[in-house]
Amino acid sequence: MIRLVRELYQYRGLLLSLVQRELKARYRGSFLGFLWTFLNPTLHMMVYALLFTMVMRQNIPNYPYFMFVGLLPWIWFTSSLTAGASAISDRRDLMTKVRFPAQVLPTTVVMTNLSNYVLSLPLMLALGLIYGQYPTWHVIAFPLVVLIQLVFTLALTYIVAAINVSFRDLQHIVGNVLTMWFFLTPVLYQASTIHDEGLRTTILMANPMASLMLSYQAIFYEHRLPDAGPLAALAVVSVVLLWGASVLFESRREDFAESI
Repeated sequence: MIRLVRELYQYRGLLLSLVQRELKARYRGSFLGFLWTFLNPTLHMMVYALLFTMVMRQNIPNYPYFMFVGLLPWIWFTSSLTAGASAISDRRDLMTKVRFPAQVLPTTVVMTNLSNYVLSLPLMLALGLIYGQYPTWHVIAFPLVVLIQLVFTLALTYIVAAINVSFRDLQHIVGNVLTMWFFLTPVLYQASTIHDEGLRTTILMANPMASLMLSYQAIFYEHRLPDAGPLAALAVVSVVLLWGASVLFESRREDFAESI
């Protein structure tokens, strides 16, 4: 893992260049262009807000804002895994170049989606102001939560990107798994609405993203610091997972060019 971090730092210029290119190319040729960075999560929010306030009523104050707090980091996570699965297998043009750093490609996907998340934060804060939800000093914990999600997301993205080179069905499986994962994560509902205490404890302990969503909700919606225990445990798991992912990625890196 140390080698991975060292190489990413060594190629930071290339990484930054690729992230900038991806951000510019994402909506190239689109009439609204960069505005889709804000419109995509807003449209998601409107659909879910309509469903869960008009059809499946949720007794959660300021529900659209509550949902938006969790929806934005979830979009960052799912977009990274979905695109990251094919980050290497779809880039034969780069992978066949001599000594091209393969680890930059999955990282580019994650960092591009992180940039979109950060750029969407003003929209979330503006929505909070509409509902009278003002940021408090608890936002000092926000960078730490983002860092933990970054490590966790990078680890999973490296794993699926490495495996998908030789097992192309994985990129389709990932999409379906993420759909199920979404409804097992308290994004559209509060964890307290799961009345079965055993089931609620199982979901929260076995689902890393649940800890992250609860942390974001604690900071921006409940205006308190996140629970330190689950967040610390996830931080340890994320680092170990990234170490394992780097070992897997390194062991398969020499075969990438031939396999694609």
